[in-house]
Amino acid sequence: MASEIKFGTDGWRGVIAWNFTFENVRRVAQALADYINENAPSDEKGKMPKIFVGFDRRFMSDLFAADIASIFRSNKIDVTLSDRPVSTPVAACLSLSKFWMSIMVTASHNPANYNGIKIKLAGGSASARVTKEVEELLDQNSVLFLYGQKAEQKDCSDVYFKYVASHVNLKKIKTFKGKVVMDYMHGAAAGYMEKFLSEKQVIALRAEHDPTFGGAQPEPVEKNLSVLKKTVVEKKAALGVAFDGDGDRVALVDEKGTYLTPCVIAAVLCDYLIKNKKLKGKIVQTVSMGYLLKRIARQYNMLFEEVGVGFKHVAERMALEDVAFGVEESGGFAWKGNLPDRDGLTVALAFLEVMAVTGQKASELCAAVAQEYGASVYLRKDLPLSKPADKAALTEKLRKKLPKKINGRKVAEFSTLDGLKIILENDEWLLLRPSGTEPLLRIYAESATKKDTLALIEFGEKLTAPYLK
Repeated sequence: MASEIKFGTDGWRGVIAWNFTFENVRRVAQALADYINENAPSDEKGKMPKIFVGFDRRFMSDLFAADIASIFRSNKIDVTLSDRPVSTPVAACLSLSKFWMSIMVTASHNPANYNGIKIKLAGGSASARVTKEVEELLDQNSVLFLYGQKAEQKDCSDVYFKYVASHVNLKKIKTFKGKVVMDYMHGAAAGYMEKFLSEKQVIALRAEHDPTFGGAQPEPVEKNLSVLKKTVVEKKAALGVAFDGDGDRVALVDEKGTYLTPCVIAAVLCDYLIKNKKLKGKIVQTVSMGYLLKRIARQYNMLFEEVGVGFKHVAERMALEDVAFGVEESGGFAWKGNLPDRDGLTVALAFLEVMAVTGQKASELCAAVAQEYGASVYLRKDLPLSKPADKAALTEKLRKKLPKKINGRKVAEFSTLDGLKIILENDEWLLLRPSGTEPLLRIYAESATKKDTLALIEFGEKLTAPYLK
């Protein structure tokens, strides 16, 4: 019996040689080929648009990508295969202009024994509607894999670098004289910052190609950034930057070695863009984000909306509505005029632009945001699950157990958009939700102090404990 294949919050992922196998990748490739042949618009001469296939530095990513491209060729699809590992933002950017669709072989921030496939359309993640249609096409036709159907291999990454250069203020960034420590986490975006800053300014960590990621998970969250934080302080750098395995997620560390939460980074960037670039439109964030952007929207009379976890939900809004700024908790930021997708490099360069324009240190920018919109201490804790949880069923069980007060504060409202989000009377909040990509229960919380945030996390652990056994 064939393995079940499901696309999660951003693509399909599995364990290499367990369920992420050549057989399953070929099944997905044929379903994608069928989707492309049914949906891709042809020109007046009947010619189909081009498709790009990229891959990251993971074990055998290049071989999986080559199989996908060969199956596309066998199905008479015009395809270009990258001749080197690239970041997911490169693939996303190419789907914006040069290609109708990009397929990226990557498992993003997951451990080294995972791999996966992402679909990019019009510069962003494919919608749930598209991935559902691809799932429905699985095994509808036998895999067509003809001998000798090798795709053209080419380096298309310059298109992306030119795009990024035209969407940040390079002139201002060039005036920035400080050093930046780059933790590439052995990922596909290694060396990207050096294309925009002088080599003397960049101190690179974990830039070499290592499919094991040095034995660590290539996820830019605080627990994985101890070397980055230490190096920033030792080298007296102005900023620390970390990218995940495929370069779409980003984390920042200030000159004091302090990790900056995505809530704070989003507030600094959004506030700057509104004040300095007259950014207008709706602010959209995933339900796992906090109250700072809500307060910014309130102050500037902007529409505000929360969507489900996964940047594809933000991207959908950006494609359909007048969205000024979009963000998700996992280091994904986008704003009007840029790619409607996560892009670690653009975010890092934009933050450097803010520092250069304002003349302020990273810590000073964060302090100014706290002064204007309130302090934010945001934490996330992941609890292992013995097996994947039914999100809707677990959410309903937790909702029924919800008290009227938490840690002495009244529950003002709750949301079951994606898990259970509990909002207290003073904007503090707690979110409990199973991950869409891993067997984990995620607990998120935000308040004005670390003590109160930890107390919310502890309450979340107690509330969910009976359902984790």
